[in-house]
Amino acid sequence: MRRGRTPIPPYALRLCRVLLLALWVAGAGLAAPSRATAEDLAIGLGSEVTSLDPHFHNLTPNSIVGSHVFDSLTLPDEFKWPTPGLAVRWRPVDDNTWEFALRRNVVFHDGTPFTAADAAASLKRALAVQGSPYPYAAILRSVTDLVVVNDHTLRIRTSTPDPTIPAAVGQVAVIPARFADAAREDFDSGRAMVGTGPFRFLGSHGLSEVTLAANPVYWGGRPRWDKLTLRIMPVASERVAALTAGTVHVIDQVPPSDVGRLQADPQVAVRSGLSARLIYLALDVGRDRSPFVTDRNGAPLPRNPLKDPRVRRAISKAINRQGTVDLLLEGLGSPAGQLLPRGFFGTSPALKPDDYDPEAAKRLLAEAGWPNGFVLTLHAPNNRYANDAAVARTLGVALSRIGISTKVETLPSAEFFARAAKLEFSAYMSGITTDLGETTDILLSLIATYDDGRNRGRINRMRYSNPAIDSILERAVVTLDPMAREGLLREAVEGAMADAAVLPLYFESKTWAMRARYSFAPRADEFTLATEVEAKRPSAAK
Repeated sequence: MRRGRTPIPPYALRLCRVLLLALWVAGAGLAAPSRATAEDLAIGLGSEVTSLDPHFHNLTPNSIVGSHVFDSLTLPDEFKWPTPGLAVRWRPVDDNTWEFALRRNVVFHDGTPFTAADAAASLKRALAVQGSPYPYAAILRSVTDLVVVNDHTLRIRTSTPDPTIPAAVGQVAVIPARFADAAREDFDSGRAMVGTGPFRFLGSHGLSEVTLAANPVYWGGRPRWDKLTLRIMPVASERVAALTAGTVHVIDQVPPSDVGRLQADPQVAVRSGLSARLIYLALDVGRDRSPFVTDRNGAPLPRNPLKDPRVRRAISKAINRQGTVDLLLEGLGSPAGQLLPRGFFGTSPALKPDDYDPEAAKRLLAEAGWPNGFVLTLHAPNNRYANDAAVARTLGVALSRIGISTKVETLPSAEFFARAAKLEFSAYMSGITTDLGETTDILLSLIATYDDGRNRGRINRMRYSNPAIDSILERAVVTLDPMAREGLLREAVEGAMADAAVLPLYFESKTWAMRARYSFAPRADEFTLATEVEAKRPSAAK
């Protein structure tokens, strides 16, 4: 998964990580680092955080900040494979029950002991949060009951067999049970920011900076960093300037245009790796009249052309994916033809990106009854993904060339996601990655027919619906046999791509930069974790 290296299959990496973890726990790997090496660390993070409440919004930037303060029952590795966290082992008791044996002698930052009651209260709270743009209920969809067997045993009962539960609980932060009724503002103010994680909350400046201190009794070993500052810096130029000035030590989301310059700086190290994040184009197929689809005079059309799969395929063929990656991302990405990179569970080896073919796109438009095209507005964030605004403008030019006169409107990510959740757009560019290390959660949240009561289609904001794909998914999510389940997931992915349910554009490569004496290995899940930042001693730095 790392750029410039031969890819290692995710399952092989997962096995290696699990084996190494077992050896680490069995040996002396939990020893705290020497006090002589402890120091402060400042990290510049490139994406806006919408809340410090760890259960409010299942969004990667929120999770990155939260993971420094809170633990979960299982800890996902970079491919979202569950490894021991606050739970040391888990097993299915029957088809509809998972049992988790919890770690002993763990305390929250305020000194209170962690028990199964805290885990149960945390999962219940995550299931009940209201008003979230993307709630954790989407991945906990099958949970019907949480049973505290004793202080160190929790059982999770589900409505149907659910093989994804161990991975799903790895996304949910564990908080003290007494904060189960805390409001979102209690976390944003810091009052409820109490976890069992490697760092304790010290303070914050709104959602722009969070200051943390090492947890000296962390069950995983005291972090090497005495003090950690997480600065939310959505403006790329400010993030890069802070790194070169030395006011932060590590930054993520390095703009592709700055990679070469930073690589030439002897005081800076740059690392890139392909991520599992898909950048895609979503098109409104649910409404007969879509708000940002008009004729050349701005009048509503008698029918919504985006509902026709031939129009969606025409749009796909108008896009030069490889050219976009090469020119706008400086080669830091890979054209996409499905929901996750090949090798992830549930992907199809038969799928490839649509060919760039503008003439074929024009023929498809004419075949669909739109030889003269129409007018469309494309919405996109302008501070969430690498060069997102520039990519969106390029897409607008590409569509205009085949006759779809396209206006482009870009927005700060907080505003963009809030409006997208209200179904305000006709076409938008966004990104998605897996919480579970497989295609299941993306299919259920992005492709499945919207059904709020059953937690289906929670971010299906184009209201795509295909009963045949829904039927395949319903069988897949209750199939415990891995081979049979993967076959069903592949069938669902292939069906969605054949119908142009969404248009995959590319998988991002993520780039980190750091002061020369620091090191950080890129992660496929895009997480920037202070616990994985290493550094030479200051006296050894050049």
